[in-house]
Amino acid sequence: MTAKKFCVKVYGCQMNVYDADRVRTVLCSRGWQEVSEDEADIVMITGCSVRAKAEQKVWSELGLYSPSWKKSQRPLVALTGCIAQRIGLNALNRFPYVRLVAGPRHIGLLPDAIEQIAEHPKSRINLLDDDPREFHGLSFDSDNVTIKRSNKYKAYVTIAHGCDNFCTYCIVPYVRGRFVSRKPDEVLDECRMLIDDGVKEITLLGQNVNSYGKDIGLNFSRLLENVARLDGIKRVRFVTSLPQDFTPDIVDVMAGNETVCPSLNLPVQSGSTRILRLMNRKYTREEYIEKVNMTRSKIPGLGLTTDLIVGFPGETDEDFDDSMSLLSEIRFDLVHSAAYSEREGTPAATMEGALPVDLRLSRLNTLNELQDSITLSINEALTGETFEVLVDDDAPKGEGLLQGRTASDKVVIFEGKRSLLGQFVNVKITEAEAWCLHGVLV
Repeated sequence: MTAKKFCVKVYGCQMNVYDADRVRTVLCSRGWQEVSEDEADIVMITGCSVRAKAEQKVWSELGLYSPSWKKSQRPLVALTGCIAQRIGLNALNRFPYVRLVAGPRHIGLLPDAIEQIAEHPKSRINLLDDDPREFHGLSFDSDNVTIKRSNKYKAYVTIAHGCDNFCTYCIVPYVRGRFVSRKPDEVLDECRMLIDDGVKEITLLGQNVNSYGKDIGLNFSRLLENVARLDGIKRVRFVTSLPQDFTPDIVDVMAGNETVCPSLNLPVQSGSTRILRLMNRKYTREEYIEKVNMTRSKIPGLGLTTDLIVGFPGETDEDFDDSMSLLSEIRFDLVHSAAYSEREGTPAATMEGALPVDLRLSRLNTLNELQDSITLSINEALTGETFEVLVDDDAPKGEGLLQGRTASDKVVIFEGKRSLLGQFVNVKITEAEAWCLHGVLV
């Protein structure tokens, strides 16, 4: 009998969430039933391969299906996302229940392929290819299909795929392919469909979101402005920005449109210009600071976050001190930090000067301690202020607690009834932690 029950498990970035939601939507529109993992005939795992830890997590996950397979020959597993592009063939050969592997550029082929392995359980399908620019997308007729999302009130919209920058530590260009922009009309139509479905906040996604349009003669600031002007949209965000492509015209659109949230993720990766050169990041420490100062001068109250790697090959004490001093000088609201991990096939993996893992982790702990104190200080200064918050979910801990985010992307926890979900409310901040704010409804 043809399997018609499926489960989706997502690891990694927002683009994986976006892709999984689209496949989920198509399967449900074809009569499939989404169930718990224990009930599923087919499990689709969409995984991340950017860091070794994320990859190891999926390997471990795959191994857990072995007892069930030996007992009942189920479930069948479809491995998708950038992790499949990198390790898919190995997984296909190693695990008998992995029947389908597909990279992030094959999302449009997934529904048919999943139905094929359901119809023919002994078949094995490999959708991986080496074409860096071929992309198979999924489109929807807004009159007939409502995209099934992990969050009812917020949605992601991918505006570009892949990356052409080839930072020496990064595997993204190899697993997600070369940079390709979506057509602006296609992006706007999708945003309109989401707004009609009750979405209050849209986040535009791309590996280098403000590189949008370079390959088709357009620019990101125009697209951002057009999305912000759509009828019915309340908030617009975008991630992630590349410093060298983050230009004044983007800041002007942010400053000139109340709909565009005053929040920015601008990955710096290192505070040392020497390390930035080794990373093939095309800006200096000073140029980065100049862009931050320019943006803050035009957007008061900007919520600024960044990504930063410690322990890159050849990183000296002085280089690490440069990263520490950058945190103290700029005072980010939040830092997504990581110890460098080698990714096979990238130039940095074979660079001289690899640091011991324990030193990388020690530096990571030192940096996190500093940043936690900075974040707490910034958040404590907000005590007593009132912010408009989009209530988007139950709080992870505590009965009767809700959570939402400010326009500057601060997480706020407060007491309230679930009828407030999807609403904008005013919350007065009463207490601050490093990871969130607590408040009361006004």
